[in-house]
Amino acid sequence: MADNQANGTPILQVRDLKMHFPVKEGILLRTGKFNKAVDGVSLEIQPGETLGLVGESGCGKSTLGRCVTRLYQPTDGRILFEGTDITNINGKELMPFRQDIQMIFQDPMESLNARHTVGDIIQEPLVVQKIGDKASRQKRVKELLDTVGLPARSVTRYPFEFSGGQRQRIGIARSIALNPKLIVCDEPVSALDVSIQSQILNLLIELQKEFSLSYLFIAHDLAVVKHISDRIAIMYLGKIVESSDGETVYREARHPYTQSLISAIPVPDPHHKTERQVLIGDVPSPINPPSGCSFHTRCPKVMGECSSQQPNLIPLADAEEHQVSCHLYS
Repeated sequence: MADNQANGTPILQVRDLKMHFPVKEGILLRTGKFNKAVDGVSLEIQPGETLGLVGESGCGKSTLGRCVTRLYQPTDGRILFEGTDITNINGKELMPFRQDIQMIFQDPMESLNARHTVGDIIQEPLVVQKIGDKASRQKRVKELLDTVGLPARSVTRYPFEFSGGQRQRIGIARSIALNPKLIVCDEPVSALDVSIQSQILNLLIELQKEFSLSYLFIAHDLAVVKHISDRIAIMYLGKIVESSDGETVYREARHPYTQSLISAIPVPDPHHKTERQVLIGDVPSPINPPSGCSFHTRCPKVMGECSSQQPNLIPLADAEEHQVSCHLYS
């Protein structure tokens, strides 16, 4: 993890971002409702920092990552990269930012073209950005393979010839080919064996130190996020409900949802007993989210105003860096 450079200009600023997907209904397939995958998210990432974004499947964290990389056009809000608003730019205007913002995908097999060799896959960003000639690109590919711990002979092989961990190393090599400043890591270890996960996480940490990278690290496993993140933001049904530095989130979690996630983390000591906070019910649909606080239908500490008033994400009185969206602290 890199040192927190909070006094500098954030490399990424997301302001009240929304991504609402239209839902077609009826015989005429008219838009009657919207899937509010991301519904008013604000966050910042400092240069060299890792922000861990955690939440259950379907909470909108991967959608947020795709908005940041501009794979999706947001419905509303702003995305600023190094102070420049990139929310609505497209085509040639977006090309320089494509070079600076890259993404590592969850499933390396699906994100790698099975018909292309590893050499072609890694040098593709260089070709798209028209960087170097054939010889320099081939040299760059071999350098990248060495950086991620793969032999040079891998250039002529195909993705199916590699293990899951090796394929993710190929994806990482592709993501750093253009010397980016920010990488969105979309659950990069969730599809890997536990024994391989730590190797990939350590590789990402080493690359961050070597190339001064910033990460938006998306995951559903708090234990994984703690290992790599400087700060952690907890996401539920399209909104951030709590954020702080990693140690504070683990030791002093305030939001009931965060507390339930932490209680679910397995403890390796069989003699150590933890009190599980099991949530009742299922995650509500983002098409028809609950009124008021979106978590009130499952919250063990629900109060009267929770069903009618949406709490704001505000700093705690005793810790300004620790923000919580809960009526218990408003």
